[in-house]
Amino acid sequence: MTDCTSLWINRKDITKTKQVTFQVGDLADGQILVAIDKFGLTANNVSYAVTGDSIGYWQFYPAEGSWGIVPVWGCATVTTSKCGDIPVGDRLWGYFPMASHAVLTPGNIRADYFIDIVEHRRQLPMVYNQFRRTKAEPEFLQRMENERCLLFPLFMTSYLIYDYLIDNDFFGAQQVVIGSVSSKTGFGLAQMLRNDKQISQSIIGVTSPRNVEFVKNLGCCDQVVPYQNEAQIDPLLPTAYIDMSGDARLTINLHNHVGENIVESCMVGASHWQEGGKVGDLPGARPRFFFAPGQIEKRNKEWGPGVAMARAMIASAEVAERVAADINIEWVYGADSLADHWARLLDNQIAPSQGLMVVL
Repeated sequence: MTDCTSLWINRKDITKTKQVTFQVGDLADGQILVAIDKFGLTANNVSYAVTGDSIGYWQFYPAEGSWGIVPVWGCATVTTSKCGDIPVGDRLWGYFPMASHAVLTPGNIRADYFIDIVEHRRQLPMVYNQFRRTKAEPEFLQRMENERCLLFPLFMTSYLIYDYLIDNDFFGAQQVVIGSVSSKTGFGLAQMLRNDKQISQSIIGVTSPRNVEFVKNLGCCDQVVPYQNEAQIDPLLPTAYIDMSGDARLTINLHNHVGENIVESCMVGASHWQEGGKVGDLPGARPRFFFAPGQIEKRNKEWGPGVAMARAMIASAEVAERVAADINIEWVYGADSLADHWARLLDNQIAPSQGLMVVL
């Protein structure tokens, strides 16, 4: 029997947590048990919790009652297998529970990936159900485990937003404003836009005063604007607003400042989840939620299955290598320390230059 330790989050009040330890029972035929060696903890996980009911993130690893388990991106090793095609010792990267172990049911097995086909996940987005078998992948990816846990999921979202803007010819925008640009998804998007020499749109990042220098040092924005200074943004230019913050005040201020020149307003994250709320009727394009799997599905039909994710992976690796020196990894050991860092993350006390890697 294996003891599994997990941190559960109260779905109605995500500031409340509890540590849960239980014994994993005998595996059924076709199942595998994995030890989750490490996973990244970022504002992206806060967004999963904030939108867990509306988007369905709580459904991947169900808990009991009013409690939920936040999904995380991590690396794991197969410790027990009743699936003939997945050996003990196989190395995986994917979308795991915030826990020390997980039971998976591999299906559609290929040399470099499989799909978890457990019944309750069948209707959930496929991108989250795929687990990479990393020993079959290129060596450079195998060497980037920490970056894959901490940065790749965020930068892959950055790529899909970048692709979404290109796919829609930037909605006619001449400037792209990124809210909470100091978030990893935010500066990942800014860097991808900067790297594309065919893009002429100005890149404007909005962030807290304490993070202005960090963003300027990254060199990915034409203009960096501190919160409360949105009036510095040119209101005469058609503007695409990409909101990583979930800050209703920022959305309202920017829409009222730029007015009908807001040609796209795209909600992505919730790094400032405490400032969330309804924004009401605003001038310009109506704010709408960006759902990354939707862009993947569109590109799968146009480019072929897996092409968008492969391009996103390459783009993520390029940006990760570029910013690696600017990110300091802090290792978090045990459920108690994880709970403390979760609280700090909710309070925006984690610096953008800090990356949290968790070991349970």
